[in-house]
Amino acid sequence: MEAEVDKLELMFQKAESDLDYIQYRLEYEIKTNHPDSAGEKNPVTLLKELSAIKSRYQTLYALFKPVAAEQKETKSRICATVNKTMNVIQNLQKQTDLELSPLTDEEKTVADQLKSHMPDL
Repeated sequence: MEAEVDKLELMFQKAESDLDYIQYRLEYEIKTNHPDSAGEKNPVTLLKELSAIKSRYQTLYALFKPVAAEQKETKSRICATVNKTMNVIQNLQKQTDLELSPLTDEEKTVADQLKSHMPDL
């Protein structure tokens, strides 16, 4: 989950950089190639729209940051709870001299999936 959050963060940063570059290229193209663009949509309006999109992107990124932090914290709590539960089960097994049968293939698959999503376990 943490890797996915980092990947999203990098995607936001790249998108912001791409928007900056597009804005720069548009301004350059308008100045050099289209000084009198009559009959077409106003290039200044296009640039303002691009700025508005960039602003919305930055707002979305700002909203995303607390969610990412909360996801990390939630993941840590879940891992801690699972670890405590596993320790309690192991202690109960020792106290009762109970031996469990080996895991089924389905249980092994689920355990592997859980470990792959939460390597802290």
